[in-house]
Order: sequence, then structure tokens, then C-alpha cells
Amino acid sequence: MPQIFSRKANVLPSLSLAASGIGGVLAIAFVWYYFSPEYTDVGYAPEQPVEYSHQLHVGELGLDCQYCHTNVKSAEHANIPATQTCMNCHNQIRKESLKLLPVRESSVTGKSIEWIKVHKLPDFAQFSHAIHTNTGVGCETCHGRIDEMEVVAQAEPLSMSWCLDCHRNPEQYLRPNSEVTTMGYEYPEGFIELNMVRIKAEHILPPTNCSACHY
Repeated sequence: MPQIFSRKANVLPSLSLAASGIGGVLAIAFVWYYFSPEYTDVGYAPEQPVEYSHQLHVGELGLDCQYCHTNVKSAEHANIPATQTCMNCHNQIRKESLKLLPVRESSVTGKSIEWIKVHKLPDFAQFSHAIHTNTGVGCETCHGRIDEMEVVAQAEPLSMSWCLDCHRNPEQYLRPNSEVTTMGYEYPEGFIELNMVRIKAEHILPPTNCSACHY
């Protein structure tokens, strides 16, 4: 009986398996990146009810983060500033600006402006601003160069692996507490060695166990 398939056909199963393996790896890589916070969340910049420029207020006018976000060193959550905080200046500056009409209306009616949250963590993740800012984690470490943003956008993925990078190597990220709100902070020469001394002296031990953030 004549042979239907030549000997060369024996390589087809091997090629099929190899193609399936490569395809599987590519599929995993595709999902790993395009469904990760690095792709889906970084760059998120929702339109706010009032146009507020951090580039102007922080970058040009030099407002400190804590002027508006007053409790970042004392509470778990960073507060949204009250309307009165805005009116401290704008009851004298640009009093007739149409862009600031929602702010003036909020001041008169007492109804809060519904700002849209930019940096979101899932409900099952616990994060305390106070712990981090009182240990020397700078605002720009997580939020990026806010002083250069006309519209606030998420600069970092805020994923679990991203957080763990810092928790496992805190000496690479810490700065003096007095510089926490400084934008464009430049680390001095030998800062890692200085941080190692501080970590030992202050017993800074960022947890890496699951229950530290998920409980």
C-alpha cells in the first residue's frame, strides 16, 4: 500500500506544539500587560467639575500640598479641600471668573463640589497616608510631578507589585520628613547609606505579608 504521508510529516506535531507554546506565552504576555494597572490606570485624568491647575497653584505659586490636603500626615485618607480653602484666596482673586462659578456657588449654598477621584485603590486594599508621609515617602513618589500637571493624571500603577518594590527596598525611596511635599526633590549623594542608618535607628520595617494591606 502506498504511503500517504511522507516522513517529513512527522515534524508537524512538533511544530504544532511549538506554535501552541509560543502562542500561549504571547497570550499571557498580552494579558499581563494590557490588563494590568500599568496600562489601564496610568494616565487616567478625568475631567473635573472645576478646572484646577496644579501646575499653576503648586508649580508657579508654590502652594504646599498640605495647604489643601491638610490631613495627609495625620489620617489614613488624604482629604479633598473644603470650598472655603479655595475661597481663602478667591474671595479676593478672580472674583468674577466664570470658571470659578461652581466654587462661589458651593460657598453660598454649602453644597460640596463633586470632585472626581483620580487615584483609586480597591476596597480590599488598606493604605494609610499618615504612615507613609511620616516615614519619609514623598508625595511625588506615588503621585508624580503634580506641580507640572495642568490636569491631574495618575502617574504610577499603584499595583501590589509596585507597592512591594518599595516595601522590600525602602532605602531607595525614603527622604527626610521635611522634604515629603517637595516636588523635584534631588536625593543627595550616599542617600541609600543614610537611609539604611535611619531605617535601623527608627525600626522602619515595611510589611510584605498579605495581612498588612488586606484585612
